[in-house]
Amino acid sequence: MSAPRPAAPPAEIDVCICTFRRASLADTLASLDAQVGAPPFRIIVADNDDHPGAEAVIAAARTRGQAVTYVHAPARNISIARNACLAAATAPFIAWIDDDERAPSDWLAGLRRALDRAGADAVFGPVRAIYPPGAPAWAVRADLHSTRAVETASGVATGYTSNALVRRAAMGDLQFDPALGRSGGEDTDLFWRMHARGARLAAASDAPVTEAVDPTRLTLAWLARRAFRSGQSHGLRFVGSPARRAAAVPPAAAKAAACLALAAFGAADPAAWRRQLVRAALHAGVVSRLLGLREGILYG
Repeated sequence: MSAPRPAAPPAEIDVCICTFRRASLADTLASLDAQVGAPPFRIIVADNDDHPGAEAVIAAARTRGQAVTYVHAPARNISIARNACLAAATAPFIAWIDDDERAPSDWLAGLRRALDRAGADAVFGPVRAIYPPGAPAWAVRADLHSTRAVETASGVATGYTSNALVRRAAMGDLQFDPALGRSGGEDTDLFWRMHARGARLAAASDAPVTEAVDPTRLTLAWLARRAFRSGQSHGLRFVGSPARRAAAVPPAAAKAAACLALAAFGAADPAAWRRQLVRAALHAGVVSRLLGLREGILYG
C-alpha cells in the first residue's frame, strides 16, 4: 500500500484573476503553472459572466494539478468580481493578474522580492504590450498600451490590478467600489485609499507580465477614451474637498492645453502627436471629474 501524499503547504499568496468570456484565460493559467521559485500559491478565478462559462477552463487547469478556486460572480461589474476574489482569499498576500496576460516563470518570485526589498504593502509590475502583426507603426512606437507604476519624488501613490502583489493586512476592510465597476478606475480608487491610510506602495520593475493587444483597441479614439476615464479616476481624490477641487482645476486644464500645443508642434511625428493627444485626454478627464461630470461606461 502506497504512502499517502503529503498535504500541500498552505498558500502564502492567492493569485486573483477576474474573467469575462476570454479564451486567453487558459494561457494565463498555463503561465502560472510554470512559476519557478515562487512561494506556495493558490489561484482564485472570479467569473463575471451571466453564466459560468469559464468552468471548463478551470476544470482543465485542475487536471494539471493546479489549485484553482472558482467563484461565479455574475454581475458584469468588475468591482463585484474583484470583491468576490477578496472574499475567497485567505492567504496573507494577494496577487493580481488579468485574464489576457501571461506571466514569465519568475513573475511571482520577482513580485515578492520587490515587496520585501521596498518594505512595501503593495508593489506593481510593468505590463508590456505585445502588438499584433499589422499594428499601426505609430501605435507600436508610442506604446500607449503598456503600463507601469508612476513614480514621483514622493513615491508611488496609486496602482492597478493588472500586475500587483498586496499585503492583505494593509487592505483592511477596503473593497472595490461597485459604482466604478463598469466605468473602470476601481483599482486606481482602491489603491488611492490604501495610500491615504498610510500604506506604502512601490514599483516592481523586474516583475513584468505581457498582454496581447486586442486589434480593436489600436485606435486613437479608444486610447483617448481610456485616458479620459483614467483622468476621471485620478480626479476622484480631490472631490471630497471643494477647496482642493477648485484648486486642482487650473493646473489640470493647463496641462491639457500644453499637451494639445505639443501635439500641434509635433504634427510631423505620428507617434509623438498622438501620444500628446492621449495625455491631453487624461488631463481633460481630471478636469471633467472635478467639475462634476460622472464616469461613463468603458467596459460593457
